[in-house]
Amino acid sequence: MKVKALLAAVAAVALGAPVLADNPQFEGADPHAVVIGDELWVFPTGGPGGSWAADRFGAFSTTDLKDWKSRGTLIRRDEVKWIGDDGAKEHYFWAPGVAQANGKWYLYYSVGPQNPTPSRIGVAVADKPEGPYRDVGKPLLTGGNGFEAIDPMVFVDPRTKTPYFYAGGSAGSTLRVFELKRDMTTIRREVKVEQPPHFTEGAFMHERNGIYYLSYSHGKFNGSSYSVHYATASSPVGPWTYRGAILTSDATHQGPGHHSFVDRKDGRSFIVYHRWDRAAGAEPFDGERVVAVDEIHYNADGTIAPIHMTDGAATPKW
Repeated sequence: MKVKALLAAVAAVALGAPVLADNPQFEGADPHAVVIGDELWVFPTGGPGGSWAADRFGAFSTTDLKDWKSRGTLIRRDEVKWIGDDGAKEHYFWAPGVAQANGKWYLYYSVGPQNPTPSRIGVAVADKPEGPYRDVGKPLLTGGNGFEAIDPMVFVDPRTKTPYFYAGGSAGSTLRVFELKRDMTTIRREVKVEQPPHFTEGAFMHERNGIYYLSYSHGKFNGSSYSVHYATASSPVGPWTYRGAILTSDATHQGPGHHSFVDRKDGRSFIVYHRWDRAAGAEPFDGERVVAVDEIHYNADGTIAPIHMTDGAATPKW
């Protein structure tokens, strides 16, 4: 986006007005997307105009991948009472994920720093997707011993209705999976899983025609190696069959990743992800990442075809 467009985006969000966009949709990262009715909702780190202050989460929705409506603040850092219990001087919010169950909405989120105190994952509950969300009063998971409690994703198995909680990555590159109790805010047990090949962080689980797809980011988040890989299984916890990379850097977009998949009622499927819109160059990259949306296609055998990143008028229609 150009500078004038960014300034317009900041003003529009501040006023609660729609933000006009196409790929890239808006500045932000780690987008967890869900379809609600005919709308695409995105719960990111940050938002239009580089608005990430590390102390709150927002949500944005669209019906056409052109007009994005700010859904306001979901929860603020100062509303999480346990956040200072680790004694760290500063704390940051990033990488939210949402799930719906029990007539409620659940927001799972990463809380840093990751050093010298361990990162943690919190959970908050709301009656509506836009909140307000109320923190449950304690962390759901705390890192340590080389494990970073980051990048939460909760998947409710459509076959068994069992909620599974996926977390972890970055320096330890360790994925852990837990079964939640039906209250969605309490861990019932950990499920031991094999580590998928090339896993770094940002796990996402979805199911289609009886196939379970574990997708995730590989590489350094601020470099061209960042990419999306996936594996398939006959259950939400493996064993995994590695299928390879499906979204990688190209001539004008670097480091695509930390994604989510969504399906429309008409059967079309999309990936929502962040990337750096620039040619390959000196790393690590700085500045702002941007959120983009591209259509995906499944092959006859259920594998996912390689994904091509788009811009401007080539952005897919919603």
